[in-house]
Amino acid sequence: MGRISIETGRRIRMYRAQQHLSQEELAEKCGMHPTYIGQLERGEKNATLESISKVATGLSVSLSKLFENIEDFNSVGTNYPAEAYRLVQSVSEPYQKKLLNIIRMIIELNNAGK
Repeated sequence: MGRISIETGRRIRMYRAQQHLSQEELAEKCGMHPTYIGQLERGEKNATLESISKVATGLSVSLSKLFENIEDFNSVGTNYPAEAYRLVQSVSEPYQKKLLNIIRMIIELNNAGK
C-alpha cells in the first residue's frame, strides 16, 4: 500500500491506543470487523472515505485531525518538520506540551547564541 494508507493506519492505531481501546472495541464502535481495523492500522487496506469516516467517528476524532499534515508524508527524503510532527503527535497531550516547551527553549538558546 501507499504511504498515505500506512500513515493513516498509524494514526488510527495511535488514537486508538491513546483511548485505551482494543481493536475489537473500536471495531464494535464503528460497526466493523476487528480484522478490518487491524488491516487498516497496518496500511494493508485502501479504505473508502465512508470507512475512514466511521473509524474517525468511533475514535471521536475529526477527519481533518486524522489527516492533518498528511501531505507532508508523501515526500521522499528528509522532511524534518513532518518527522517532528509525527513524533510529537504520537505521544499524549501533556507530553506534547512538554515537548513544545523544550523545543521553544532550544530555539531561544540557539537565538541567544547568535
